[in-house]
Amino acid sequence: MPEGDTVLQTAKRLHGALAGQELTRSDLRVPRFATADLSGRGVLEVAARGKHLLTRVEGGLTLHSHLRMDGAWRVFAQGERWRGGPAHQIRAILSTATHTAVGYRLPVLELLRTEDEERAVGHLGPDLLGPGWDPDLALRNLLAAPARPLGEALLDQRNLAGIGNIYKCELCFMARATPWLPVGELPPRTAALLVTTAKQLLEANRDRPVRITTAAVRPRTGTGPAPRPRRPVDDLWVYGRAHRPCLRCGTPVRTAEQDARPTYWCPHCQTGPAPHS
Repeated sequence: MPEGDTVLQTAKRLHGALAGQELTRSDLRVPRFATADLSGRGVLEVAARGKHLLTRVEGGLTLHSHLRMDGAWRVFAQGERWRGGPAHQIRAILSTATHTAVGYRLPVLELLRTEDEERAVGHLGPDLLGPGWDPDLALRNLLAAPARPLGEALLDQRNLAGIGNIYKCELCFMARATPWLPVGELPPRTAALLVTTAKQLLEANRDRPVRITTAAVRPRTGTGPAPRPRRPVDDLWVYGRAHRPCLRCGTPVRTAEQDARPTYWCPHCQTGPAPHS
């Protein structure tokens, strides 16, 4: 599932291509909205809210989409060949005189009144990249269920919006805690730093191309020896590094599933419960 910074980049690309222009074509290929036609309406803006995309058009309407695991929006100049998947995977087409935005494999696509957007995104916690970011509320949300595993709490968008599986693993490493540690067992200072570091990570990557790196933000919590010097190829601390040496201590990184997602951690650097297999 894309991280919040990747969704924000997608919103910026869509906004740059569509905002301020009139739609010349609108094709929503989902049964509920198959007859809806937005052509002739101007696009006001495309905004991100956590991992949700909100395309607002004239007449008080919003096209709400969510990428989840496999969805993607691609932008093409008029006349450019579309690339992103076979035609049967296209769920939305929005064209202006200069560009076409094509939504592939979108699991969530709905048209709603702009005034009703909160019905779709009102459940979200503070947006790590949004204007209403509230670190104190995010921390309270994160700690509201003390027995909940840290990794699950970080991924719950109702606590704070924007963290995906990559950042979950990296943040747990930075906190020196396994993703299965009950979140209430985090030292208070570590929990507060976790929220701050999450925002730093997303901000450090929001203007990068799709690639994610955590090299710009070093682990700041816990004790022990300083991390080894980073190399350009070492963009992530543990994610995707199963059986490779931990960049801090050299112990092989382990992997297991948590909530049906691959999860990575260092059994030496991170304390707390973990699967035996």
